[in-house]
Amino acid sequence: MGCTSVFSPRRSDYDLTMQAEVGRLFRELRPQVVIHAAAVVGGIGANRDNPGRFLYENAMMGLLVIDAARRYECEKVTVLGTICAYPKYTPVPFSEDDLWQGYPEETNAPYGLAKKLLLVQCQAYRQQYGLNSIYLLPVNLYGPGDNFDLSSSHVIPALIRKCLEAEGQDIEGWGDGTPSREFLFVGDAADAIVKATIHYDSPEPVNIGSGQEITIRDLLQKDRGDHGIPRPHHLGRQQAEWPTASLSQRGARGGVWISRDYEPGRRPA
Repeated sequence: MGCTSVFSPRRSDYDLTMQAEVGRLFRELRPQVVIHAAAVVGGIGANRDNPGRFLYENAMMGLLVIDAARRYECEKVTVLGTICAYPKYTPVPFSEDDLWQGYPEETNAPYGLAKKLLLVQCQAYRQQYGLNSIYLLPVNLYGPGDNFDLSSSHVIPALIRKCLEAEGQDIEGWGDGTPSREFLFVGDAADAIVKATIHYDSPEPVNIGSGQEITIRDLLQKDRGDHGIPRPHHLGRQQAEWPTASLSQRGARGGVWISRDYEPGRRPA
């Protein structure tokens, strides 16, 4: 594949919900490989407050980017989906074979279904146009550049912020702490995405995760006790081994991104 230049355009540069803006991006940058990671995302509260926006903007961005990649004859297109696309009662650990076995959890359904539509588009475009596109489903990510705004953040940065601001007091969270989630360090997700972009070539979706779940209650204890979250050891259908470690084993490295990125109300650029 041999990429020599990497571009990471921001929304301030190109509004991917607008067809004219997507066309301008492809004319100006002429990408050979596209990794579509753009999304309008948030935690439980943000999904409850913005179901229409999350559905529309995520669907439009994906539909327009994938179609432009076809028209500009890109060599490879990697599209990132979401585990929110899985049915509400999917057994854990998630299997790609269960993706179409039911309706997503209602709070996340508009976002999850918008992203799920892009899998159908990738498969349809591969079938009709020969577009070399793949679809990956990362689990819940955390790490550098995270969003610490409690109105829109995901669970790990939200818990980190609450722990930092608790000063020995009780911490309030969503629910009773029994739901479980699978987490993945963002740097390891990036490694997996690059590996898949280079080596994977199939219309079937692929999960990217650690294969290890943890309850929210136990996660909170890990956050407060300065323990770790498991790092990944596999890539869905295609096995790809990494060394495993936890945040506590990272030593100062884990604290570096927290101390650097944490500001009350901070959201990614």
